[in-house]
Amino acid sequence: MTAEDFSKLEGFVFTITSTEAEIDLELVEVKKLGAGERKGGAFALLWQGPLDPALPQATYRLSQAEIGAHDIFLVPVAQKQVGYQYEAIFT
Repeated sequence: MTAEDFSKLEGFVFTITSTEAEIDLELVEVKKLGAGERKGGAFALLWQGPLDPALPQATYRLSQAEIGAHDIFLVPVAQKQVGYQYEAIFT
């Protein structure tokens, strides 16, 4: 997957299926980070999640209808009034 693949999915909901209860996260930003070892370069993804539950830094299985399921390492980076934001970096 590349930044371009995820850019098409900004605004779409991804579902964490590896937790006790499924949790929906909206992909709110795809940011290119320059050169990286992966095809298409490095990039960051930012998701918006709910206030409850707050997820710890960990690898989660995220599913989305168009791309299927992928294990992604998420790091909580901000708390907004609507919930927590999580980031994944791909290098």
